[in-house]
Amino acid sequence: MKIQKKNLAGEVVFQYEGEVIKREGNFITLEAFFNRDDMDFMNVILKKGDRFVETFYMDRWYNIFEIFDRDSRELKGWYCNIGKPALIDDQTISYVDLALDLWVAPDGEQTVLDEDELDTLDLPDDVLRRVRESLHALQELFKSKRPPF
Repeated sequence: MKIQKKNLAGEVVFQYEGEVIKREGNFITLEAFFNRDDMDFMNVILKKGDRFVETFYMDRWYNIFEIFDRDSRELKGWYCNIGKPALIDDQTISYVDLALDLWVAPDGEQTVLDEDELDTLDLPDDVLRRVRESLHALQELFKSKRPPF
């Protein structure tokens, strides 16, 4: 299945492939592998070939990527994108990225990322409110240790 990250104008800014693991009414979970060169990120090294278990929701303003090391298979953490609900059909998942992200380390430490980028988007008040509510919902989801955390 093709995954497309889009900007506010609806243009595809990044695209890759993944295999469906589970599909239910309001969400889809798939497996994808990191296809970029190794890079330092939040006290871990994302390696080419790291396994990503990604869940996209059609009724939530975020998606969640659970990241596992390609060699040890240990959990590296969760990367959560704030974005408009995913559009899912038989061949493609697409979502509009709204800049704000949440990184959750395996020890539970949370880091909000890209607030400066969010400020440059000049979003309408109702969308900005949804972004903030979604970030808060993700933080609470993690704190309560409900799946997928």
